[in-house]
This record gives sequence, structure tokens and C-alpha cells, in this order.
Amino acid sequence: MKIRKNIPLIDQHDKFGFWGGKFGGNFVPETLKKPVEDLTILFEKLRKDKKFVKKRDFYFKNWVGSPTSFIKLESLTKHLGGAQIWTKIVSEANGGAHKIYNATVHCLIAKRAGKKYIVGDTGAGYAGKMLSMAAKKFGLKCKIFMGAKDIKRQKPNCDAMKKNGAEIVPVYTGSQTLVDAVSECMRYWVSNCDTTHMCVGSTVGPNIFVKICGWSTSQISRELFLQIKQEFGTIPKKIKLLNCVGGGSSSFGFWNEFMHYDKRQIEFVGIEAGGPKKSKRHAAPLTYGSKIGILHGAAQYVNQDTEGQIEETESISAGLDYPGVSPLHCFLKDTKRARYTAATDEEALNAYKLVTRCENLNPSLEPSHAFAEAIKLAPKLSKNTIIIVNSCGDAHKDKDILRQRLGKF
Repeated sequence: MKIRKNIPLIDQHDKFGFWGGKFGGNFVPETLKKPVEDLTILFEKLRKDKKFVKKRDFYFKNWVGSPTSFIKLESLTKHLGGAQIWTKIVSEANGGAHKIYNATVHCLIAKRAGKKYIVGDTGAGYAGKMLSMAAKKFGLKCKIFMGAKDIKRQKPNCDAMKKNGAEIVPVYTGSQTLVDAVSECMRYWVSNCDTTHMCVGSTVGPNIFVKICGWSTSQISRELFLQIKQEFGTIPKKIKLLNCVGGGSSSFGFWNEFMHYDKRQIEFVGIEAGGPKKSKRHAAPLTYGSKIGILHGAAQYVNQDTEGQIEETESISAGLDYPGVSPLHCFLKDTKRARYTAATDEEALNAYKLVTRCENLNPSLEPSHAFAEAIKLAPKLSKNTIIIVNSCGDAHKDKDILRQRLGKF
């Protein structure tokens, strides 16, 4: 099992929708087989449609705000010593996070499909916020499913969703977090798929939703590739691309354009949520050797108990608080193209403190997990090594948590 060159990774699945023969697939109810097939046919048509791609690019540039900045973190680099630390500030995108790319594309697809309604899931609130923004932009009625626990801890994004005219549906089942929101969203779509388009907020779910999201967020690495060449004149010999991993949308988008490079030149490092230091719960199935299971229509590495039931997760970061992970990341782990590790809540908070003290940057708790790994790695590496962290969200949504834990905001 290996990654094939010259073929987009999102297309390297078999006829049943599995990457590497075992990750992904389409584990959906009989009633959703036709809607999933119809969406698959439509997307494959649209991604080859020059007019559709041109429209996507127009909105990415003129509404989303592409390209986002690529800068060196001079003070942090000097403080740590060793490797150079750079960041792509994807949080500059309209709405404050990478989720806007996927939301925009889904709304364009919904319009082409003639749907008037769009539904989505959210954890940190960014996927919901961006979908509500895009729905308003393109004249669609929007419904967002969100865990009751996340509604309380991500109030700023909930206020934004309501302001954009979206209905927030609180989910009280299970852990009342992202995993339950995705489940309820899919249940709703089963009953309303004739009139409603569903936007899955990350590279998770049945095969087609993984592909749409991956195709959308790859805008991040398309920009980064050009920015690196412009900055250095070439692609440097030692680059480490660090990204937080929950469902896996920002990290896949951050890495996609560099898939064909040897990992000795460009290494992918995914940082999962290790949870509280003194807790046995975490959201790091790739790091801690979870087994393959079925979650939200796809086979993936997922946290399970001894009976195969999905285990509850725990993380300070709502956007990473998910027991599974994208089939694409499972494939990248098995092919050894990417390396995965985890940062605890405490490490993410400490990273946030250091980054904001050294730089004019305000990363959310999700990318703070990636900055925690950068802080560990940089002092051990040479000055010729380039560490690039995807700062994929801003901390405005986390202000209540940061005030409680750090006395900030």
C-alpha cells in the first residue's frame, strides 16, 4: 500500500470508496444510497467544470480573502533557538478559520443541485459559523447541529451563527460534543435529503464528503506552495509542516500540494488532542493506537472500548474533540507519509501563552496544539530546518476558556 504519484490523494480509493483497501467507504442507510450517488456524480462533474472552478476561485479570492499570509515568527524563533518557525495565518480568511473553504464549496454545490436548504455539524463552532455565513451569502436557509456542551463553551461562534440567520439545533445525546452533532445531522439528512444539502464539516463521513472537503481545503497548500517558492526561490531541503488534527480538514488541506515530495524533504506532522494531563480520555486515535471501527459512514481508526463501542473523548479544544479521524489521515499513517503525535490541554495552553507573548498572533486552541509540538522540536533542529505551523483559527471563540484558564481576555 503506497501513495501514487500524479493522482490526487482524494482519488486514490477503490471502486467501493476505500483508501488503502480499508479506510473510508460508504456505510450509509439504504435511503441515503441514491442521494450519495447523485452527489458523487454531481461533484465529479463540477470539479471538471471550468466555469464552476472559476466561480470557486472568484469567491475564494474576493470573498474568502485568499491568499492568507505566510510569515516568519522571528521572535519565537529567536526565543527557542534552532529551527526557523514560520506560520501560514489561515485564520485571516473571512470568518477566522479554514472552514470557510469547505462551506463555500458546499453552498455552490447546493445551489447547482437546486437545493434551498443546507445543514451542517459543528464542534468548535467554526464550521457552523462559516456555513451560516456562506448560506447567507448564497441565499440558502441553514440549520446547524451542535453539541449542548460545545454551545456553552463556544458562545461567540454561536452568536455569529444566529446573527447570520442560522438555526442552531442543540444535541443532548452522548457526550454532547462534535461526534453527537455529526450523528444528529446525518439523521436529519436521511429524512430531508430531497430538499436539503448536507455539508459535513471535515474530511470525515461517507467517501464523497471526504473528497469534497479535501478538494476545498487544498486551497491552503496551493497558496503555501507558491509562497514558499517566492520566499526561498525554491523548495528548501528540510521542511516540517505541523498541523493540528481532529477530523483532519485543515491538515489535509495544508499538506495536499506536497504529497509527491519525499518525507525526508517535507515531513507531515499531525498533532492530535491528548486531553487533560491527568485524564485517561483523549481525542488522539492515531497517536495512541486505536483500532479500526465504523463511525459516521466510514471505516477509520477510532477510540473504542473493549466491546467496540465508541468511547467519549475529552479535550479543551472543541474542534479536536472527536473520537475518530479522516480516512485520508488513516491512509497517510499506514503509508508512513505522515507522523502523528499528541499535545495535552496544558501543553496547548502553554504554547498559546508563549506564542502570544512573542508574536502578534492569536491562535485558537486547535492550532495551539501544533505550536506546542513546534516548541518541542525547534531547539533540537538546525537553523536550516523550516518548521511551518498552520494557524488555522483565531482565539476569539475561545475567549471564555482562556479567561477561565489563563486570566486572559
